[in-house]
Amino acid sequence: MRREQRLRKSGDFATAYREGRSFSSGLLVIRPRANGLPHNRYGFVTSRAVGKAVVRNKVRRRLREAVQSLSLKDGWDVVVIARRSAAEATYREMRESLASLLARANVMATAGADEAPEEVKEK
Repeated sequence: MRREQRLRKSGDFATAYREGRSFSSGLLVIRPRANGLPHNRYGFVTSRAVGKAVVRNKVRRRLREAVQSLSLKDGWDVVVIARRSAAEATYREMRESLASLLARANVMATAGADEAPEEVKEK
């Protein structure tokens, strides 16, 4: 993920928490907010409750990959917060959860964008 696509400053996270609307599922919570930029920015939060450093990093890697595989509208800051149950979830479960939350938040670019590519689908 490119540098300009990441939320890095604590002020950016605070603004997203303050102004963004919350959508939640059993695995994730998202807080999207319009940013007025021509691109999206993403921030990932995994607390110590998710697990030790190795587990938290694994969850963040999966979330980054899931966000990159989805087609989203431009101009959004999205904070993705992993819940404790995300540590045991598969990539597919996390991606489906994230896609449904983003669709509920009306951030998805197209209706069919939440489907996995053919080579990833199970037979």
